[in-house]
Amino acid sequence: MYLYNMEWLYNLFFEHTALQAVVILSLIISIGLGLGKLHICGVSLGVTFVFFMGIFAGHLGFSIDPQMLTYAESFGLVLFVYALGLQVGPGFFSSFQRGGCKLNLLGLGVILLGTVMAVALTTITPISMPDMVGILCGATTNTPALGAAQQTLKQLGESTSGAALSCAVTYPLGVVGVILAIIVVRKLFVRPSDMEQHEHEDPNLTYIATFQVHNPAVFNKSIHDLVYVSTIKFVISRLWRNGQVCIPTSEKVIKENDRLLVVTTEKDVQALTILFGEQEKKDWNKEDIDWDAIDSQLISKHIVISRPEINGKKLGSLRLRNMYGINISRVLRSGVQLLATPELVLQLGDRLTVVGEAAAIKNVEKVLGNTVKTLKDPNLASIFIGIVFGLVVGSIPIAIPGISSPVKLGLAGGPIIAGILIGSYGPRLHLVTYTTRSASLMLRGIGLSLYLACLGLDSGAHFFDTVMRPEGALWIGIGFLITFIPVVIMALVSLRLCKMDFGNTCGMLCGSMANPMALNYANDIIPNDNPAISYATVYPLGMFVRVIIAQLILMIFL
Repeated sequence: MYLYNMEWLYNLFFEHTALQAVVILSLIISIGLGLGKLHICGVSLGVTFVFFMGIFAGHLGFSIDPQMLTYAESFGLVLFVYALGLQVGPGFFSSFQRGGCKLNLLGLGVILLGTVMAVALTTITPISMPDMVGILCGATTNTPALGAAQQTLKQLGESTSGAALSCAVTYPLGVVGVILAIIVVRKLFVRPSDMEQHEHEDPNLTYIATFQVHNPAVFNKSIHDLVYVSTIKFVISRLWRNGQVCIPTSEKVIKENDRLLVVTTEKDVQALTILFGEQEKKDWNKEDIDWDAIDSQLISKHIVISRPEINGKKLGSLRLRNMYGINISRVLRSGVQLLATPELVLQLGDRLTVVGEAAAIKNVEKVLGNTVKTLKDPNLASIFIGIVFGLVVGSIPIAIPGISSPVKLGLAGGPIIAGILIGSYGPRLHLVTYTTRSASLMLRGIGLSLYLACLGLDSGAHFFDTVMRPEGALWIGIGFLITFIPVVIMALVSLRLCKMDFGNTCGMLCGSMANPMALNYANDIIPNDNPAISYATVYPLGMFVRVIIAQLILMIFL
């Protein structure tokens, strides 16, 4: 009787039902995330522990219905890569400008070296190409690429278990290998000068300076005329004349000896000095400046765009300066300061720095919204529409000369492209794509956890048997070489040939290897934010290229 009463508990964990699938996956994810908080020698594997917990559960004999496993794995992957694309979309294309172009080329060098090594090693070892692609994905800790490779293998009628298993075996050293490479480079090759911070040449970074007007060429010219004839992008935030401050509208005429507070980029300061006449030496770029104390007549306030009607409109089309007598000096978007030029397309969630009288600013608040509560409401419709669009894109067959079968971006490539495009251009089409950081992290976390749990559970039954075989040891050794050698080589290229500092180099390496755990280590040993900035610059393109390369290798060599 007692055993009969306990049968329900056995069925809950071992009988293939929808309920059992939810229970098993939830247990794997919760225990894995708990273990992921542990730090070993200062290094944490984070969400990766969900993957290993799935492997352990599969080894113990746990399983779920194959169709449910496929669904949960596919949906998790789609949710993760789409949310990732949506997050990096706004800054994706601007990352190719100037310093970002150099960083992305170096990141592509890391990817190319690893890929060439993997293909070359296939010819001199008994490892099959599907297994080698899995090793490449594990060595570079790139699970979306593995997802794309599995989709391609299914299209070709090949088994996907070998790729998943080889990825699982090589993943741990893929995480640790980048950290070891950074340690080796730092100990053997880094000079004291390499540790100095080199500023990014990001054209979006704003710089504030004051100028005195002594150039007769601009006397009695309106601000509109100056902006129209000048190729330099700048915003005049305040104007002092005879000790009185005012908000300069576009019709305001510049006079001799006027003092101008100008928001521009650092590279354009010298050109503006020539234009106006003289630059004052005061540093306006310190974080602790009390802008309201500069003058008693004007106040400075941050206003968040929360009205959907403003989404996708150009700043100049609102005519806020002339209608309300205020000035917008800067726009903060996803942590990046943007120049408030008339051509700037506004997005929901942008934070505008508004300067003017208190009554005027209140009127501007009504126009822009400034209701943070509204922004917290999730825009679920746009997310699911974007996912559908991504799956459509991923299903389009792309014919490549020399390859018999067309390439498809699949479940990993399609949604990440859709996310990037919608995140970047959605507001121009008046699509509300804004998602709070916490909501974005939640979507990514749920998607990645589901995918890793299913991936581990699927490959766990044969994991330990494979590791104990000579074949498994060979996989681990080759995976470590694919991780370590390209990172060290491109680190030297970055430091010596490209003259980049060690912080930017570390961020580039971590981004190209899609390794957030290594980034955490780099942030611990480097005092500035350069690693994180470089990581964010390189990561989107690196992720996209690896997803495509994983498919191309299989299409070409199978």
